[in-house]
Amino acid sequence: MTRAERFEGVVLVAILLTVGTLAGAASFTHVHDWTMHNSPAGTPDWFGWANAAISELLPIAALLTIRARRRADRPIGYPMFLLVCGVALSLSAQLAVAKPGISGWLLSAVPALAFMGLSKLVLSGKPAMPAAPIKAPVMEPAHWVPTEPTPATEAHPSPGGDEPQPRPANDRSGLVPVPALAFTRPNAEVAR
Repeated sequence: MTRAERFEGVVLVAILLTVGTLAGAASFTHVHDWTMHNSPAGTPDWFGWANAAISELLPIAALLTIRARRRADRPIGYPMFLLVCGVALSLSAQLAVAKPGISGWLLSAVPALAFMGLSKLVLSGKPAMPAAPIKAPVMEPAHWVPTEPTPATEAHPSPGGDEPQPRPANDRSGLVPVPALAFTRPNAEVAR
């Protein structure tokens, strides 16, 4: 990874954290206000904050679970369902507390829309799996099987060139030595 790519990655993470934090804070407040507006008289204020915390943390937990399951190639249906439900609840709260009218609804929906956009960015690609180390192939040692013995009387040219001279049976002239590594197979020990 180049320096520019690392810098871009850091900037992207900073943007995601900033937008996510601000969107969460705005949405958190909207859910609290909506909860308190629709709760019976005398409901303690902590209930509104608890409801807001639950409804805002649910999509974040679902998003993290989706990422983990995608890395493990496991199904993501249920966490995706929870993510959609959490975002829908947040969007409902934001629209409910908005000033009536298109501009009020749009401005109020920005936090939920931002969260959905961030979710799409985070979920858009499957994380790269680390490449497995490449192992050099190792071949299995070959066993030398003697062929038919060379007859002692096999003819080969004599140094003088006149008559063929008999070749000794153990004459191995012309053979090339081969290292033992050439006779090993993958994942096997080298024969010694």
